[in-house]
Amino acid sequence: MTSIAFIGLGNMGGGMAANLAKAGHDVRAFDLSAEALARAAEAGCLGAASAGEAVTGAEVVVTMLPAGKHVAAVYEGDVFPHAAPGTLLIDCSTIDVATARSNIEAASAKGLVAVDAPVSGGIAAANAGTLTFMAGGSKEAFDRAEVILSAMGKAVIHAGGPGAGQAAKICNNMLLGASMIATCESLALAQKLGLDPQTFFDIASVSSGQNWSLTSYCPLPGVGPETPADRDYQGGFAAALMLKDLRLAMEAAQSVDADTPMGAKARELYEAMDARGEGGLDFSAIIRALQAGTA
Repeated sequence: MTSIAFIGLGNMGGGMAANLAKAGHDVRAFDLSAEALARAAEAGCLGAASAGEAVTGAEVVVTMLPAGKHVAAVYEGDVFPHAAPGTLLIDCSTIDVATARSNIEAASAKGLVAVDAPVSGGIAAANAGTLTFMAGGSKEAFDRAEVILSAMGKAVIHAGGPGAGQAAKICNNMLLGASMIATCESLALAQKLGLDPQTFFDIASVSSGQNWSLTSYCPLPGVGPETPADRDYQGGFAAALMLKDLRLAMEAAQSVDADTPMGAKARELYEAMDARGEGGLDFSAIIRALQAGTA
């Protein structure tokens, strides 16, 4: 049993902390939301009055926070002052590569061991313990983190040195965002050309156009396996979160002078979706604007 501090119990973090407790770890959890803390307690975690209290005495600290500035602030204000030397820090937030690297460097200077380990899989996978983790950091740090991450996911992959986990995450989600738009465009066009959506799905899913956005996350209700489209695009992966990841990808691309025209266009289309007040819908709901010709 490992003593784990878990900071950030939102849609993703709540399920992740619960799975750590289910695996037999001693989880002391903290979140600014009293409701989130209550859910964590019901799942077997011990609530802490502050992030610092959660960190005190912990062997591992897991953070799942909205942005790089939040992670940096929690590390500086709560983790570094209270963590014992050698404590393992695992940041599962999706943040910019530069901040991830600076956080790991700062942790190392304090005698701590850290990895960046963002996730793929969404809320359902967080609850089910079937996330994919892509981790950046030293081999020593990864080997220690892998045992903890395996209690929350089905796949744990060492992406490389500090910041490599974030790099892999934003590249993956740029690919996902662009491929979802292409999938939606194709389905909308097929409908306007008079093709039955299910028939086109049956054809494309076994042809060269096959992709995950089509076969596992089809943006049309009633076609393929159940997806957020079947729930009026509620739940799943919010368009606002996809936009966040695309912005991170574009920032990273600019920093290394990479040409990403499809990523840039995907960001533009999701910015327009968010501006229409649809940021809370699943990112596959972009098909509505494409069907209406208002994208």
